[in-house]
Amino acid sequence: MDIWQLKIFQKVIELESFSKAAEAVHLTQPTVSTHIKDLEEHLGCRLVDRMGKKTLPTGAGSLLYTYARQIIRLAEEAEDSMARFMGVISGKLSVGGSTIPGGYLLPRLIGDFKKKYPEVTVFIEVGDTKQIIDAILDSRLDFGVVGAKVEQGAIVQEKWFADEMRLVVPADHRWSKKSAVRLTSLVKEPFIIREKGSGTLTSLKNSLSSKGMGLRDFSIAATLGSTTSVIQGIKSGIGVSILSEIAVADDVKSNVLASLPVKGLDLTRFFYLTYQKNRTHSPLCEAFMGFLREVDNRKSDARKQRGNGNKQLQGYNEKQNTA
Repeated sequence: MDIWQLKIFQKVIELESFSKAAEAVHLTQPTVSTHIKDLEEHLGCRLVDRMGKKTLPTGAGSLLYTYARQIIRLAEEAEDSMARFMGVISGKLSVGGSTIPGGYLLPRLIGDFKKKYPEVTVFIEVGDTKQIIDAILDSRLDFGVVGAKVEQGAIVQEKWFADEMRLVVPADHRWSKKSAVRLTSLVKEPFIIREKGSGTLTSLKNSLSSKGMGLRDFSIAATLGSTTSVIQGIKSGIGVSILSEIAVADDVKSNVLASLPVKGLDLTRFFYLTYQKNRTHSPLCEAFMGFLREVDNRKSDARKQRGNGNKQLQGYNEKQNTA
């Protein structure tokens, strides 16, 4: 069997489409069909069935897909190991990120990493925390960065990056100039939440639980499926929400939105480097995770230095200026 044909077959199964697979591997659809047909003739069995708009594996196809992933992963690890032996870090890396790390942090850091290792290609899959965990367990991703801890014995998680969540309101909202908002006031305000499986939602629930409260105490106006949609909902006046400072930094800077703390509620959370417990990482994977750890160490040192000077900057009139 040809590894290239197995890679094409893998894409057809994962994307459930010959045309989408053709786009992914930069070939024409007839060429992809020819490769699958050649593979079927070599093995003497049908591998895929076209079911309307979807292409699904047969029983034999499902069996081959399991082996194809292992063969392709081993081939990539072999290439990475040989490159490292020769003093070169190169190859392909598949990384998952929940909304904030996948949409804001990892793309910036990959640019810095590629300056050091220009022969590397990194693919980022963005989803909610549950989707990324599932993809890691399914070995579709080398590792991921997510915004919540999970109870899963096959998964290892390392604290990576501290993130501060804040209450986010429109710039013309009556609270936008306040230094803080009381939780008792917030629960009466129309509130937007993320969907189940979101790290942001999980972190918010944990923070509220420490106060003996839950989302049941809020006036939920909408449940939206991404940070972007929540931000648009806030701008449209649906309600307010609690989001990562990172996600709203540009809108706050341009005075479209305002962010502020909730008095007495700790909204600090962490993002976690997340990977399979018993999986052997490629040299490239180890190099990128090491790079991310170095970035976090530098930022942690900077936060400690800032923290020593910021403890005394609590406004003396905070009480009068809190909603």
